[in-house]
Amino acid sequence: MKIAAIETYDVRFPTSRELDGSDAMNPDPDYSAAYVVLRTESGAEGYGFTFTIGRGNEVVRAAIDALAPFVVGQDASDLGEFSRRLTHDSQIRWLGPEKGVTSLATAALVNAAWDLAARAAGLPLWRYLASLEPARIVDMVDWRYLSDALTPAEALSILQNAREGRDDRIAYLQRHGYPAYTTSPGWLGYDDAKLERLAREAVADGYQQIKLKVGADLADDVRRMRLARSVVGDSIRIAVDANQRWDVTEAIDWMAALAPYDPWWIEEPTSPDDILGHAAIRRGAGVPVATGEHVQNRIVFKQLLQAEAVDFVQIDACRVAGVNENLAILLLAAKFGKPVCPHAGGVGLCEVVQHLSMFDFVAVSGRLDNRVIEYVDHLHEHFTDPVVIRDGAYQAPSAPGFSAQMLPSSIARYSFPDGPEWA
Repeated sequence: MKIAAIETYDVRFPTSRELDGSDAMNPDPDYSAAYVVLRTESGAEGYGFTFTIGRGNEVVRAAIDALAPFVVGQDASDLGEFSRRLTHDSQIRWLGPEKGVTSLATAALVNAAWDLAARAAGLPLWRYLASLEPARIVDMVDWRYLSDALTPAEALSILQNAREGRDDRIAYLQRHGYPAYTTSPGWLGYDDAKLERLAREAVADGYQQIKLKVGADLADDVRRMRLARSVVGDSIRIAVDANQRWDVTEAIDWMAALAPYDPWWIEEPTSPDDILGHAAIRRGAGVPVATGEHVQNRIVFKQLLQAEAVDFVQIDACRVAGVNENLAILLLAAKFGKPVCPHAGGVGLCEVVQHLSMFDFVAVSGRLDNRVIEYVDHLHEHFTDPVVIRDGAYQAPSAPGFSAQMLPSSIARYSFPDGPEWA
């Protein structure tokens, strides 16, 4: 499976016009994708992207182009070696190491290679991953810096133990899907009437959990939390998300004010790099802590787990270096007994991360308790295999691949800066 060519695109959607995606740290996002197509010598194609919120998307695209020499003319059959080739080059690695724009760019390419492999196998990615032998999954992981928390032998044991009941779990997903929660009611730029309407609709649509953005104004947050609780009742979980807005003491005090409304978790209460800060908030706020969408790599996830600083592990399909690194994080979460509840609040993220959670259920943790995937009802119409939500659950994808392919018409319309939407 030799890669003959790469095509890259800067695709941006003007979501800031309606304040979709707005939060305390990111008030005016334009959901965007640095999008890549891998083409093999036989003409087969694989699709991948990484998510940004507008300005800087061109930087990620340039980083993908800079990685092209490690891909074009090279074989992509061994996806462990393919990933390591992109992450181990000493000169590129210096720009991180293993973080930031280089990881975002690597994710787009690695995910496109997995899409290519799953398409070749005729399977959706979650089924393709679940079909691989445990030893092969272990070989996909870069084990540098992990052995003090998880060894390859322990990972192999986790995967082997999960083989029992795997077929039943596949059948369960195909019948019932994977539980979702929705952030759609909770964007900070929405007025109270819109929050109330969307919260009611979420409950009617079968969601057992919603999420509100918080962190800009305490009085507003208390009012919005009170309103949401009055609308959804006591049985629906309400998570809150500060998007890194607070210092540690501020986070503890803020959550004390929201505590009467029973928040399910506090997400990204402080800097994603502050492991000890998350641990202090977890102890001091009395509310479970969720984080991960901006965690830089598997090593930081390892430390969050070792420091007992996180209750819900929020992987992002495109923040770390793609599928391979997310496999490491899923295995770490299983070792430490923490549920994985992915971030999916961006263009295409719902489409791709559902595969990772379904693989986790089938072949890693084998569990659904307290596990949900975020859902945001934006921009799915631009993909050839959009997510399907029914009764508050992601329906298992059946089309081959990673569900990452955009419609050519959408790429043409929203390409920046020359597409009709922007020109």
